[in-house]
Order: sequence, then C-alpha cells, then structure tokens
Amino acid sequence: MGAWATGSRCRGDPGGPPCQGFSGLGKEDANDPRNKLWREYSRIVNTIKPKLFIVENVDRFLRSPEFALLHAATEKPDGILKDYVLAQHAVLNAADYGVPQARRRAIVVAVRRDIAAPADVSYPEATHAKNASGFLPGAGPAPWVAVGPSVFAHTATETQTTELPEGTCNPLGKELPGAFRTTQLHFGRNPTQLSQDRYRAIPEGGNRHDLPRNLSTEKWLAHKNGSHDVMGRMYWDRPSVTIRTEFYKPEKGRYLHPRAHRPITHYEAALIQGFPPEFLWCGSKIQIGRQIGNAVPVGLSRALAKMVYETLRP
Repeated sequence: MGAWATGSRCRGDPGGPPCQGFSGLGKEDANDPRNKLWREYSRIVNTIKPKLFIVENVDRFLRSPEFALLHAATEKPDGILKDYVLAQHAVLNAADYGVPQARRRAIVVAVRRDIAAPADVSYPEATHAKNASGFLPGAGPAPWVAVGPSVFAHTATETQTTELPEGTCNPLGKELPGAFRTTQLHFGRNPTQLSQDRYRAIPEGGNRHDLPRNLSTEKWLAHKNGSHDVMGRMYWDRPSVTIRTEFYKPEKGRYLHPRAHRPITHYEAALIQGFPPEFLWCGSKIQIGRQIGNAVPVGLSRALAKMVYETLRP
C-alpha cells in the first residue's frame, strides 16, 4: 500500500499500513500488528501538517476495523487526526484510468479543515470503461486498455538471460545492484521441464484446471473451486490481473504470458504498472519485484495527482 501527503513542506511522502493484513490473499488477521501502522502515518501528518493526504490499500481495507478507527480519528474532537476531515473513500479501478491492469484499490482522501470542505474534493472522472465499445474525444470513456497490444506487442517473446545486468549503485550509502533501466529487466527464469510442460498445456485465459492429470497435483485436483488464477495465462485482449510482488511465479496467480510459454518478466510487469522505459531501478531481482508490485499504477497516480491539483489550486 502507499500514501501521500501534500502541502508546503511535503511532496509525496510515503506511509500508512501495509496491505498484507487486509488482503484476501493472506489471513485477513485483524490483529496483525502491521494493520495499526496508520497511526505512525498519522503522527507524521500531524507533524508536517499537509493540506491533504491520501491513503491507498486493498479494497478490503474499507471494511476493516482499522479504517473505522481512521475515520473516527477525523471525527472525534480529541481524535489524533482532528485537524482533518475525511473527504472521500471508495474503491477505484486502475483500468478505469487507462492502465492495462484491473487493479482495484481503496483510495482514502482527507483534507485539512482550514483548506477545503469535503464537497470540494471529488475523485477524478474515469477515462476508460469495461464495456465501452468506441471512443471519440469528448464523447465518453474509451474501452479498457488490453495488455497484449499495449505491452506484450512491444516486448520480445523470448528472454535471453536469467540474470540482472552487471552494475552497482550506492543509494543512501548502501551498495546494491543497479541502477537498471526498465528495458534492462527483460530476464526470465529457469523452469523445470515439468513447469515448461504445464505452461504449454495452458491456453490463453486458462489456468490449472486446464492441466491434464499427469501435469497437475493432488492438491489442485482436490480443489475444484479455489482460485482460478493459479497457473493462469493472461488474456491478450483484456487488462491484466493485479500485478503483485511475485508476478514472476505463475503458481501465485495469472502471470503466464498470453502467448509465450513463460511467466511475465520484470520488464513487462513494470510496463503494465505504467513505468516508463527509462525509469531506473536498484536492488536484487526480488527487491525490484517488490518495488514493481507494491507501486500504485502510474496512470492511477496521475489521475489522483490531478485531483489534488484541482482541490488545492487557488
């Protein structure tokens, strides 16, 4: 998850509780200590007094006890966020803002009471829609952006390496691999023969249920319901599923290339998130994967930045 604060002394400061304790992919443990870290974010907000702050998390965050407490913190006279009013809270889909990814996220917006009224804050209007059949400028939303033509048509079908390029960088005094451009992240993995056979057996839009018995597992065969994204292949003509931190593992979700018999690469995942080709990355493959998967898609961030500008401009 992420959060931003905007004001005279703050431009894009991250904070807020991690999403793992709220996510349906985890235990949804209400007692997960990470869930309470929004209080630390509140402490920073009270220190720097931004004009507006935004908290982003998985959609289940809005149904959690912690969100209720966050809301109450802006309502009570003695609340830790008493100088702020909760202006908006809803689930937005990144695909509605031109991102080739159907990523639903809770977006919570609060403004300082002396700056604006809740009615002055409105979410950005969607530029795209799932069922839009056509688009003329000014005549309505465009169709959702499909991941095949927008991303995979521009990347090589085959990967030439499994390793990061050589090079080190020294951000904040710590030596790390890097810095690498997004285009340098097109590396693959070393799948076993069994994994390769599974990849070839799964059609576009298919998943573990399409595997013959000899390529499946006892666990998968026993669970006919469960997730339909495990060992899933993306659709060429639709947005991708949510890019998470281990997008390079198809056993974690629908992360097989729509047509090539391999998982998507870090390069492709970064493009799906909207990062430009020249963006620079530092860290190991796992660390960069986390940076990509935990990011707010650039298209959604841009729309929210426009909302902030419209709210705060004179």
